[in-house]
Amino acid sequence: MNNFTPCDANFVPLSPLSFLSRTADIFPDRTAVSYGDRSYTWAQVRDRAQRLAGALHQQGVGENDVVSLIAANTPEMIEAHYGVPLSGAILNTINVRLEPETLAYILDHAETKVLITDTAFAPTVRRALELAANKDMVVIDVCDPAAPGDRLGVQDYEAFLAAAAPAAYVLPAQEWNALALNYTSGTSGRPKGVLYHHRGAYLMAMGTIAGWGLPQHPSYLYCVPLFHCNGWNHVWTMTILAGTMHCIRDLSPAHIWQQIQSHQITHFGAAPIILGNLVNAPAEDVYPLGRTIEVMTAGAPPPAAILAQCAELGLNVIQVYGLTETYGHTVACQPQEAWQDLQGDDVAQLKARQGVAFPITESVRVVDVSTRQDVPADGRAEGEILIRSNTVMMGYFKDAQATQEAFADGAFRSGDVAVRHPNGYIEVRDRLKDVIISGGENISSVEVEGVLYQHECVAAAAIVAMPDPKWGEVPCAFIELKPGHTAPVPDEIRDWCRERLAGFKTPKRFEFGDLPKTATGKIQKFELRKRAKAF
Repeated sequence: MNNFTPCDANFVPLSPLSFLSRTADIFPDRTAVSYGDRSYTWAQVRDRAQRLAGALHQQGVGENDVVSLIAANTPEMIEAHYGVPLSGAILNTINVRLEPETLAYILDHAETKVLITDTAFAPTVRRALELAANKDMVVIDVCDPAAPGDRLGVQDYEAFLAAAAPAAYVLPAQEWNALALNYTSGTSGRPKGVLYHHRGAYLMAMGTIAGWGLPQHPSYLYCVPLFHCNGWNHVWTMTILAGTMHCIRDLSPAHIWQQIQSHQITHFGAAPIILGNLVNAPAEDVYPLGRTIEVMTAGAPPPAAILAQCAELGLNVIQVYGLTETYGHTVACQPQEAWQDLQGDDVAQLKARQGVAFPITESVRVVDVSTRQDVPADGRAEGEILIRSNTVMMGYFKDAQATQEAFADGAFRSGDVAVRHPNGYIEVRDRLKDVIISGGENISSVEVEGVLYQHECVAAAAIVAMPDPKWGEVPCAFIELKPGHTAPVPDEIRDWCRERLAGFKTPKRFEFGDLPKTATGKIQKFELRKRAKAF
């Protein structure tokens, strides 16, 4: 019974490239991408992706070469998610907010052969090109009239496509072939290059449909930067469903609300900081929806208070959890029917948990850091999250030692601390490096932040360790205020926290001002740790 072998008839390598070919055949005239006054049908996106692949071939790009992009969420970024792998190359989308030194490091480390760069970022990219040792890469400019800037390349992107014949639409020979190279945020040391394969991206896209309960033809607002886990792989997910991806460059709450209204958005993804901005926007910027919009959020665990406010505005939020190394989300807070009978804060508290394994995730364990045995499901015992899935990275590019360490347990070691509740749902408490150990007591920064978010003046909060001569380290609070609010007297907010937290968990210092954030809205705690050490 088991003497059969795969053949062309019953085994086709899994690749997200197959999604575009199918959708362009079935829905050629449906709008695939819109951006400002530009829009493209699915047939046009396929043609432009094939022309991009052909243009890259003319530059000598082939299998396992790296094509990098430094660009905002524009149609060119969508096309690159198909055109670059169609050429056989590896797609490397780079965080546009990185400083020149780190950009130069990535361009060198990736051995970039072609760089496609948005002229809006020309000053930073110009300096990065000066610093990079890689002087052989070909630079192509994306010229967006909505965000003009100096040209740095040998050719404009549109001319680059126009001069090329479309490449053949061919799937990779192996589903394990590298598809994308994404660099971690580099909060400690140099960023690491994370390699994705075609199989993982295919399965993540399919799993997102089941895990999020997506319908055909969603109207999706692309708030998630496409350089972050390839926009959570939603570019491939939306292709399967022949949805319309509305690209935006401006992430101000007023603009997002306007786009939601004008494009009748049904779905979007966003970091918790974006959700916070939306619920705290001035009343005149918020459009009354009269309907429910489905929202996926991931990043720093969103406070229950923000989720409750989102629900009041008609935003039905599902929280997911994952890392760059896991193609994005591998855990989701799957709603239960029993939750429908709950109201307000009660359901928000449940939805603030990270949840259970995504449909394509084989296992998610929480293990004791010392014994490596599963912690009890009591909502109290803390351990590290371990993940096994087809959507775990191939490994770290050019870093065998880091890859071996990450897979040491026969699963991916996340570095995140969590508890498992009696219903099986996990709740992230901290990064291992973010746990504050004060006088021998472990303090979850996420728990303290959740309390701060309940205060009426707090728009964003971060808790980090501050050195203390007696306790070793104590919590220090950095707070960003809501518009129109002034900072409370430290003694008042300290007393407010003490009423809701154990004394040793109460922050010993409060600092007010704008918080440093990444392009995906995550608060840069490493910067705040530096400040706290200087106090």
